[in-house]
Amino acid sequence: MALSSSILFNLNEILATSLASRSSFSFSPYNACPSLTFKLSPCRRSVTPVLVKPHCVSFETLKHTSQEDGKHAGLTKDKLVDLISSLKAIEDMKERTSKIISYGAKLPVFSESDRTRENRVMGCTAQVWVKVELGLDGRVHVAADSDSAVSKGFCGVLVEALNLAHPQDILSISLDLVSGIGLGSTTSRSNTWYNVLLTIQKRTEIEIAKVEGRTVFEPFPSILLSAEEISAQGSFAIAQAQYLRPNQEKVQELAKLLKEKQIGVVAHFYMDPEVQGVLVAAKETWPYIFISDSLVMADQAVKMVEAGCKHIAVLGVDFMSENVRAILDKAGYQSVDVYRMSSEQIGCSLAEAAEDSKYFRYLEEGSKNSPALHVIYINTSLETKAQSHAIIPTITCTSSNVVQTVLQAFAQVPGLTVSYGPDSYMGANLAELFRQMANMSDEEIATIHPMHSKQSIMSLLSRLHYYNDGTCIVHDLFGHEVVARVRKGYRDAFLTAHFEVPGEMFAFAMEAKQRGMGVVGSTSNILDFITSRVKEAIERGFDDKLQFVLGTEAGMVTAIVTAVQKLLRSGQSAAGKTGKIEVEIVFPVSSEAITTVSPPSSSFQESNIGKLSIIPGVSSGEGCSINGGCASCPYMKMNTLDALLRVCKLITTPLEHSLDSQRARRFDTSSVSGISVADLGCEPILHMRHFQSKGSLPQSLVEQILSGSVRA
Repeated sequence: MALSSSILFNLNEILATSLASRSSFSFSPYNACPSLTFKLSPCRRSVTPVLVKPHCVSFETLKHTSQEDGKHAGLTKDKLVDLISSLKAIEDMKERTSKIISYGAKLPVFSESDRTRENRVMGCTAQVWVKVELGLDGRVHVAADSDSAVSKGFCGVLVEALNLAHPQDILSISLDLVSGIGLGSTTSRSNTWYNVLLTIQKRTEIEIAKVEGRTVFEPFPSILLSAEEISAQGSFAIAQAQYLRPNQEKVQELAKLLKEKQIGVVAHFYMDPEVQGVLVAAKETWPYIFISDSLVMADQAVKMVEAGCKHIAVLGVDFMSENVRAILDKAGYQSVDVYRMSSEQIGCSLAEAAEDSKYFRYLEEGSKNSPALHVIYINTSLETKAQSHAIIPTITCTSSNVVQTVLQAFAQVPGLTVSYGPDSYMGANLAELFRQMANMSDEEIATIHPMHSKQSIMSLLSRLHYYNDGTCIVHDLFGHEVVARVRKGYRDAFLTAHFEVPGEMFAFAMEAKQRGMGVVGSTSNILDFITSRVKEAIERGFDDKLQFVLGTEAGMVTAIVTAVQKLLRSGQSAAGKTGKIEVEIVFPVSSEAITTVSPPSSSFQESNIGKLSIIPGVSSGEGCSINGGCASCPYMKMNTLDALLRVCKLITTPLEHSLDSQRARRFDTSSVSGISVADLGCEPILHMRHFQSKGSLPQSLVEQILSGSVRA
């Protein structure tokens, strides 16, 4: 039987001196009576001459226990239920808190040597440590402690129920079992229940795997950050990390060109790490560089022009450069040139889904359900927005404001029917979120939107429709296989997910969000969540390690690393404490990923991405999956550093005309229903901006909805 290099056994009532010559020992805190813990060499079938013949522990041992053990095993869940029920029965919060604390007082002394960062529980405001081991009897031995009396009490309740339980009984316990034991408004304390239980379950699986001589899960690639260091594990992470320390010659060359020629740069978060690394460094010399999600790229371009920039370089897909061009024109800056980074089309699988005739047929059907509104994702072309708005009154949304936009529309226009598109996953996630809200109380719903109640949410469910045939090839990655691996290996980590991910990942991230360990939203929401958790760790002032699963495009890592390391370098708590903090960014990359090392060519743009046998990714072979999904967007990666430098060098030279094919598309001569594409396509964006600033739909849009015409 294969075993790990050493196994810890708890052996009661054995004299230490009888095995002192071949073992090290210490007192174990797991049982009420003293116990000795022996570290033995790999298990052998025959050991002589010794006082005790050790047994080989395997998972078979864990499953085949005595009849008495089996009876005890069935009591684990019941014991926890009884403990939880007795606490819930105490209505007075002060008395309940006192009772919880009393369980902490019963815990055996936790060894100082076990108060390590490795034994820490993530997501707890206080320091909480958990240690899990398997004994010869096949039972799980659990020890825990905290520097907070209340958190220690939570640990005490769980140890009371789970110590000496069978592994499968611990693994089968649902988080729902420990719900509803809040202590007033102290949500962070209540989350300790969930986080400690998840940690115990994960470490139980690890102990079983050790006995079986196998690994619990295959780790994803990751980048580990400290204040001054960056280390990468896995070839995909190494490929991402190599440009986080940019080439200074390239930085100086770019900064000089931008400054000399007064060029502003707006770039999306999903840029290649090489490009982002150079841009971030160049911004220290030339401030008119901005990296963000798609929503604010055009606004920043306007600000740059107002500050004196004569040209704008857009690093993104084509609908982004078109949007920048249109907004600059609307602001009166028609003479400012806007350049893309390729003479070829820089597409987007999601935006292209909304350009299909099927999408417009979907909108035609939606327009028949008067009063009707189309909520369209911002990541679509200006022409698509114009054509959609001509069919059915339209407002744009982002992944961070889509929930509030839809809820406000339903509240403001009685009997409204909403058609959302084109992102199928976001639409399905939106519908699922509202179904969950329908099970909340009126008070809980009011905290999400004050104009809604349980009755109104139930009413809108049948009037919300979403398109079923549009996905982003990046977020399509986060399907069943990835979610299963994340659940297995990272259930106790912080989980981030873009609103565009498939339903399984969305549901898992929402679970984490409810216990303070996750976020679902836009790229900016994800960045804000990570930095806020790092700030909290700094403020606590003790050693810590935070682990974040990055449920969106890998290009986000540059912005994350920059923000996190800036915080860690200046990190000191208000009390003047400084702890050693490490932050790990995990890339959940499909194991079926493949790549090609050749750069994108015209054949790439001409092909349907879903039909490609090989999808561009990083050269290590972990970029994209043939079953759908890329950790790295192949379209965004057409925006190379060389392309940016070439554009900058040619601007204001006699050869600038060679960039004509890279100028952002204008729609000043095109029209839909007698209205220019630029004007009609911008109107849904302006409707959204009104909503963002005022909190309500503009009256002009309401009139369009009620009349069913954009000419209202």
